Amino acid sequence: MTERLLPGLDDDLPLAEVQLTAAGYEIEEQLVAAGALRIAGVDEVGRGAWAGPVIVCAAITDLSAPPELPRPAGNPVRLTDSKLLTARHREAFAKVLPGWLVSYAFGAAGPEEIDEFGMTKALRRAAVRALETLPQRPDAVLLDGNHNYIGGSWGVVSPGERGPGGGWPVRCEIKADQRSVSVAAASVLAKVHRDRLMADLAPRHPGYGFEGNAGYPSPVHQQALAAFGPTRHHRLSWSYLDDLPQWKHLKKHRGPRAGEGQLTLL
Repeated sequence: MTERLLPGLDDDLPLAEVQLTAAGYEIEEQLVAAGALRIAGVDEVGRGAWAGPVIVCAAITDLSAPPELPRPAGNPVRLTDSKLLTARHREAFAKVLPGWLVSYAFGAAGPEEIDEFGMTKALRRAAVRALETLPQRPDAVLLDGNHNYIGGSWGVVSPGERGPGGGWPVRCEIKADQRSVSVAAASVLAKVHRDRLMADLAPRHPGYGFEGNAGYPSPVHQQALAAFGPTRHHRLSWSYLDDLPQWKHLKKHRGPRAGEGQLTLL
């Protein structure tokens, strides 16, 4: 397979720093051997934020070598988990991945859904929306982590197997965003897409720092919450309101069967 390089990009990392982690196709190859020819890598972003939606991206590749970003010196930057890339490199990848991928799609669940149903169900809704938006139905879904919030099967899928989530066989893999090209691509696109959404909200809600913190906890965000209270984009079932006595009356409480709310801040 021919490696693809992008036109020159200035590096904002120390040149002596070498990227040690790059995604490959080992997991996808196992799924192909089991009969799944069209594999959707799925990843989410926004789970631990205090404001904004949770975004899920589903991405399908043709199993060819992904784009790489050249550096002024040293090794090129290779596709991996979005958290291991600089913002500049994420933006650069986000420009070329749509043209390289076979298909991709986003799904979102807003703060109202998170408050009403809890995070697990909100993630499932966002993932199903992304998968159902793909122009072609995937044979299998490769999900980052060990929490199958979509539903469906665990382990290597069998041809024709169907799961209860949206009818897709699902395989969960820890650190799939670092090990799988499909999931890494979804990770980058989801992160850039959500960051842009939150930055677009910043002018309408000045002071919260959405353009920099993307709705996650930060000193600026916490100070604005204390002074002005939550906006309509904030998750009102989140525990941060317990620390804001003047706004605690706004907190929403789900019934015992509604599911989990704030799963983690990681």
